[in-house]
Amino acid sequence: MLLLKMNIQVLPEHKLSSVAPLKQFNVEKKEVELILVKEQNGVQYTNSSVVASPSSGEDVDRETWGKKMDFLLSVIGFAVDLANVWRFPYLCYKNGGGAFLIPYVLFLFIAGMPLFYMELALGQYNREGAATVWKICPIFKGVGYTVIIIALYVGFYYNVIIAWSLYYLFASLTSELPWLNCDNPWNSPNCTEPQHINGTFLGNRTSYAKYKNTPAAEFYERRVLHIHESKGINDLGLPRWELTLCLILVVFILCFSLWKGVKSSGKVWIDAATQIFFSLGAGFGVLIAFASYNKFDNNCYRDAILTSSINCITSFFSGFAVFSVLGYMAHQHHVNIKDVATEGAGLVFIIYPEAISTLPGSTFFAIVFFIMLLTLGIDSSMGGMEAVITGLSDDFKILKRNRKLFTFAVAFGTFLIALLCITNGGIFVLTLLDRYAAGTSILFGVLIEAIGVSWFYGVDRFSEDIERMMGFKPGIYWRLCWKFVSPAFLLLAVIASIVTSGDLRYDDYIFPRWSNMVGWSIALSSMLFVPIYAIYKLLILPGTFKERIAYGITPEHEHHLVKEGNVRQFKLRHWLSI
Repeated sequence: MLLLKMNIQVLPEHKLSSVAPLKQFNVEKKEVELILVKEQNGVQYTNSSVVASPSSGEDVDRETWGKKMDFLLSVIGFAVDLANVWRFPYLCYKNGGGAFLIPYVLFLFIAGMPLFYMELALGQYNREGAATVWKICPIFKGVGYTVIIIALYVGFYYNVIIAWSLYYLFASLTSELPWLNCDNPWNSPNCTEPQHINGTFLGNRTSYAKYKNTPAAEFYERRVLHIHESKGINDLGLPRWELTLCLILVVFILCFSLWKGVKSSGKVWIDAATQIFFSLGAGFGVLIAFASYNKFDNNCYRDAILTSSINCITSFFSGFAVFSVLGYMAHQHHVNIKDVATEGAGLVFIIYPEAISTLPGSTFFAIVFFIMLLTLGIDSSMGGMEAVITGLSDDFKILKRNRKLFTFAVAFGTFLIALLCITNGGIFVLTLLDRYAAGTSILFGVLIEAIGVSWFYGVDRFSEDIERMMGFKPGIYWRLCWKFVSPAFLLLAVIASIVTSGDLRYDDYIFPRWSNMVGWSIALSSMLFVPIYAIYKLLILPGTFKERIAYGITPEHEHHLVKEGNVRQFKLRHWLSI
């Protein structure tokens, strides 16, 4: 090994006009320590405390967050979403209460936080979106397109849920909430006011949460959804004009918030694994996109710990809030807590509104509640759209040059597809998308992402990248999680999601078999980008098959080493390093 250490003067940029490669680093006049390493672990490279590898250089053309708080609030806003309110509390109750917290916290530490940290560091170091970040291992670029497509799919239906919240907000601007009684044009003859419903009335027929003839339930299903006018997914009808207007307003809010970029925006074990993963939001390309706008030396380790902790604390707090309401409802109707416990839309659009309607000053509390749902939803939706916009505009420079037009095109495209979800049978389309668009596919995407970074790029090299940014390497705990624990966890999660996937249903409606085939086609449409792009990359790369493999798994700035026959990944030391 040859080691040469020297101090050099880095001159101002205008005195280095003949040395083009240094311009991209935007360096100032200062003393730096440059270490030239002839060979380490069989790989030639240059390391420096200031002048990093080409992939990590400070990009003078890339905007950064106006303030550190903008980044933190954007990540927290994306991670803390509707699932914290309508899914975590019910899963905790369904799976034994405190017993559920054991696997939940376990998976937080062995998978959630490590993957969260990995994505933040990956985006910040490379300063690229979800697709172009894979210049570190070009053959894996397809997984970048996978997560971008998934984020786009989620936007198709997530905006509809926000539109429902907006509709409820407008409906709350009255002296008497419209779901308080049965004296409304949309109510059915079977509508029963809550004070007449108790355990004796329900008998063994159904739980209170599943009883569809309360004023709140009929407002949601007959006034908002108009589901009674549809026979199923093959009978959609036309979009509802009231929801269309709400959806347009939501899309305009998202579009103008993202207009100029980040400077203008700010089975017990299976259930626990799925919840911690989806709640933190790793794998949608959002964390990579957000982190790519950070300053190069930002402490993303501290950010990962802080934001993931806040997300989980919010889930716990939501659990206390939700079950205080459910306990109140159970007491009001003299039923067990299990009869009112539910998750999803039924919780926030039926149970909660009904509980609010019984309080003094119900209009005020309804307005506050639905504003909360709006803010939770819009923050998360903005993150998903930013992942799509950043990921594709970094890859196709024409889109970056026309960001405003591209932002409008993405927003308008999601609006057109979302129209299917606000028809009479739209809830069936939404249920199908919710089940298949980001289920198995997102787990698969993050599995491939973890393998690409930890095994093919290398945990040791990734740790060195983090050291260049923050001055310290990740500890052995993080490196072991990245290389072994998290990939194994994700593999088991993918298998479990496939094995436990049953027939699709919405309440008592069972979807036809063809709709399940459509759903799996949607899931595969994103996952197939991984093998298709890998095959495409191997076909267009030069050289023999072995050389093509070498180019495909070697970072782009090290392709000259392939020509010299010095391929790090062809050495056993690379695969054993941690």
